[in-house]
Amino acid sequence: MKKILHIISSPKGEASMSIKLGNTVIDKIKTEYPGSTVKVRDLTKNPFPHLEEATLAAFYTPAENHTPENREAVKHSDEAIAEIMDADIIVIGAPLWNFGVPSVLKAWIDHIARVGHTFKYTEAGPEGLIKDKVVYIAMASGGIYTSGAMQGYDYATPYLKGLFSFLGVTDVNIFRVEGSAYPGQAEIALQRGLESIVL
Repeated sequence: MKKILHIISSPKGEASMSIKLGNTVIDKIKTEYPGSTVKVRDLTKNPFPHLEEATLAAFYTPAENHTPENREAVKHSDEAIAEIMDADIIVIGAPLWNFGVPSVLKAWIDHIARVGHTFKYTEAGPEGLIKDKVVYIAMASGGIYTSGAMQGYDYATPYLKGLFSFLGVTDVNIFRVEGSAYPGQAEIALQRGLESIVL
């Protein structure tokens, strides 16, 4: 039995390729680990606010010195980090938009990448504090980025892998639906992506 956290960042609902891919990843996890539970965090329905001065000030104020205003400013971050720490497996739906990730996903990332909570600085350098987790990225793109002329334009993959590595997650896996915008290729691209899922 595993605790699965599903992060959704596509606003397209049932038409979303990244959601379909993520749901299939979760189905395979549940088949392998019967009784697993899923918590869904849909960032398009409940987006995280962009970081503001009050939030950053609260991040760098020791918890014992927090005012009610500080606690209000960090509540989204606290909730997101608690969800991550409670999960065994994190499935992140990440449509590749304009060569990167949607802004709602970036806003969530800004709340979880928090010094003293998900990473710290030591004499030996930074140390990630998110341990013993598996991350699956369900990425969808209209173009093809794993080969050909667009290959160098996928900035989302190295960003997400680098981020989670920095935070301490060493087991990061990416599954893709790509090329769905090409004429007549949407269903083929989806099927190819679903069939590529091997846990």
